[in-house]
Amino acid sequence: MFDFITSWIAAGGAFAVAFLMFLENVFPPIPSELVMPLAGYNAATGETNPILTLLGGLIGTVAGAWLWYELGRRLGRERLMRWIDRHGRWLTLTREDVERALGWFDRHGTAAIFFGRMIPTVRTLISVPAGLQRMGRIRFLLYTTAGSLVWVGALFGAGYLLESQYERVQGWLNPVTNGIIMVIVALYLWRVIRGKGRRDC
Repeated sequence: MFDFITSWIAAGGAFAVAFLMFLENVFPPIPSELVMPLAGYNAATGETNPILTLLGGLIGTVAGAWLWYELGRRLGRERLMRWIDRHGRWLTLTREDVERALGWFDRHGTAAIFFGRMIPTVRTLISVPAGLQRMGRIRFLLYTTAGSLVWVGALFGAGYLLESQYERVQGWLNPVTNGIIMVIVALYLWRVIRGKGRRDC
């Protein structure tokens, strides 16, 4: 699986990384903790351009955050909650998840946008209250881009440094990558089957 993902990223370059990171911000089973280190590894081996690959990851991340921001801004609280009631199951989201993100945003303000980009699960939802509270678009974009750059850059850098140690870790990279993907998919399916995000009528 490690070889498959790195080959796919090598073939698609920055566009593939941007697409995967966009999906990571919308569709839970795709983790940035797997995508960006592998993208960094590919860049270190010379398969892709390091700067373009990092920019691709950043652009995809910000685009995904922007989608949630606009949904919150355009739909408003009640319409968004009804949408989550109907479709949240497939994103493993509930209105309680959104309420928690709103509370966090209310307590921490713009700092929540910056630091929230670095916290798993929070980074997907934190854009929603920013949209619901009609935070300025430029302000949101600046804080989101800054926070995303720290997170994406750290993961990319870790993968880039991995290349020099590849001979030491090549024996367990594939099984570990396979295991991570299997656990993520299994957790997602379990949450969907449980009906998380679906409210009783």
